[in-house]
Amino acid sequence: MKRNTFILPLFLLLSCLADLHSQTFAVKSDLLTGSLSSPNLSVEVKLSGRFTLEAGFHYNPFPAGGDKRWKHWFVQPELRYWMCQPFGGHFFGAHLMYGVYNVGGMKLPLGLFKGIRSSRYEGDFLGLGVSYGYHFILSPRWSIETSLGVGFLHSGYERYRCLHCGEQTGGGHKNFMAPTRASVSLVYLIN
Repeated sequence: MKRNTFILPLFLLLSCLADLHSQTFAVKSDLLTGSLSSPNLSVEVKLSGRFTLEAGFHYNPFPAGGDKRWKHWFVQPELRYWMCQPFGGHFFGAHLMYGVYNVGGMKLPLGLFKGIRSSRYEGDFLGLGVSYGYHFILSPRWSIETSLGVGFLHSGYERYRCLHCGEQTGGGHKNFMAPTRASVSLVYLIN
């Protein structure tokens, strides 16, 4: 029975991807998170007259400076439904997220991990969410895209006494609703 639950989604995905050789691809980078020292790259492919699939990767290996730590990486695939046509106008999306983080010595929004100013948290997260966006066409190849999203995240973590020591003082899991997307991306289209 498990094999059938795997084969059916795989068959549906392959049927959608059958004509990719003649489709449009987009390569993009989110300028908003890039300005926050989180280099990123996304690729989006047109699946049909109304659907696209985007896969983005964010990575921040840089120290935050001083007594702060903000290192992470995450992937975020998203299926998008376009109101008019792909790569132009309004769209709605459904996305997944998975990532790993190492954060300490700072204040996070929404009261997440209240002890993070004096401790270091290391862990991973898994989530899903929905988004809305708009794609502004600048020229036949270049565009700007904005997107906002919210979703549910589950995080497993270990807490450490200080930013540089290895003494573990606790751990646990946390579930919360949070913004999962806020982007202003520069887009290059490839036919």
